[in-house]
Amino acid sequence: MIRTESLHPPVIVRGAARSRLLAPVFCILLLAAAAPVFMDGIPPLADYVNHLARMHVIAAIDADPTLASLYQIDWAVIPNLVMDLIVPVLNRFAGIYLAGQFFVFATILLLATGPMAVQRALFGTCSPWPLLAFPFLYNAIFLLGLMNYLFGLGVALWGMAAWIHLRGRPAPVRAAVSVAFVLATFACHLFALGVYGMGLLALEAWQLLERRPAGRAALLADALAFGVPFLPVLPLMLLSPTMGLSHDVIWESSGKLEGVGYIVQTYSDVFDLMLGGVAVGITVWAAQRRLLTLHPAGLVLLTLGVAVFLAMPRMLFGSWAADQRLPIAIFFMVLGFVRFGPADRASRYAFFAFVVGISLVRYVDISAHWIQLQRVNHDVRASVHLIEPGSSILVAYADEPHGHDALNQALSHAPCIAIIERAALVSTVFSVPGKQVLGVRAPFRDRVDATDGDPPTVSQLLATTGGPENGHERYWDAWPERYDYVYVLYAEGSPNPDPEHLTLLHEGPRFQLYKVVRPVEDERDT
Repeated sequence: MIRTESLHPPVIVRGAARSRLLAPVFCILLLAAAAPVFMDGIPPLADYVNHLARMHVIAAIDADPTLASLYQIDWAVIPNLVMDLIVPVLNRFAGIYLAGQFFVFATILLLATGPMAVQRALFGTCSPWPLLAFPFLYNAIFLLGLMNYLFGLGVALWGMAAWIHLRGRPAPVRAAVSVAFVLATFACHLFALGVYGMGLLALEAWQLLERRPAGRAALLADALAFGVPFLPVLPLMLLSPTMGLSHDVIWESSGKLEGVGYIVQTYSDVFDLMLGGVAVGITVWAAQRRLLTLHPAGLVLLTLGVAVFLAMPRMLFGSWAADQRLPIAIFFMVLGFVRFGPADRASRYAFFAFVVGISLVRYVDISAHWIQLQRVNHDVRASVHLIEPGSSILVAYADEPHGHDALNQALSHAPCIAIIERAALVSTVFSVPGKQVLGVRAPFRDRVDATDGDPPTVSQLLATTGGPENGHERYWDAWPERYDYVYVLYAEGSPNPDPEHLTLLHEGPRFQLYKVVRPVEDERDT
């Protein structure tokens, strides 16, 4: 193991770490990773289409009176804005669907190059090891569609690389560059800012432990260079409506192991376990033969990351799975601290073949599942054209969901296509103050979920047809009087649950679209 004494200058390892194959293999893997994203206009990522609908509203609200009558844009200092700032601009040149695809591809590019940038800054050269990021680009957090966080993670990785590269420069230079990354990650996502801060803290902690005692002036300069760039975060948060969600904190011990599994989890448990097992196996094999070098700062980062992960709440600032997002960040960061340096060409070629092989198998598996999901998305897009523009749509779940949980999750926000295609109001639209800039106008605010909770089940709808149940008011209460259409998700071949109030318009794979039959008194009023 090589132990570096400082973060600058880097230790340059010649010979094994250099390979002419690195660049072409990287390009091949990047194209292969992008292929599923561009297969269809809407990548079937769970939250993605809901976010994309918001992008459409931001881009089109000034020119669409129907959208303007339902929604409003309340710009504010929210640490969750990068997609809102980028995609509507891209929409001017590419259309909303292609603009969203470009954003997803940019996220993949940042995550794939970030570990390589960190390794280059640490060791002075790149080995093939960070290519292991490719088979894990598609993970549970990615499939959930948490794009702002993942984009911010990529930015944080590049910020860490810049910090390492500038470690020998004057403190004001380091601070100036770091404040740019602090503001950038803050704009992406608050948790991405936390990842960036954790990475820099680990680097500085290792530097402090390893180097010889320095004078007070040098220590003070380093402390200021590290800490001062984070000071703007305090006033930004005080100005942010996100602070209103600071009380939404829940800590749970259960689910921590599941969060670790999110690194590899996609659609098939067997395949995911095989991929994880093979990756662990190749790591053990290389470590036993002393082909791997873990930079000691990486050990500090790993130790700090585990401690933060165990202490982190499940819900933080109103965002669920806060702790479960961290393992994938630690994984991508630590990749940059590991160098693979076999002396013989055969081992290098074997590693390239291994990474390319498991990555391509991974992307084929993802593509096969996405083809199934895209068929459903296409059917949903066809069904929304049965909806009158400007209508109110209630989303509900079947009492007994049909189909695979992971596949169903990818369809959970598909009805939000109606916002894009028909300028409709959808009950599940992301519009929680402090989380998004999209707001619902006052006359319709009580028709959308204000807590990002689960939609009602069909049984819950039937129990609240006439009004609130047990005096507890919810947005779906008295739904026949307030909504024009109902999507029932995860239902297939189920009978009409309420023929008195619902008329089936369309039945597709895993969903049904009903038109609401207005009460007689409403028809007379009309």
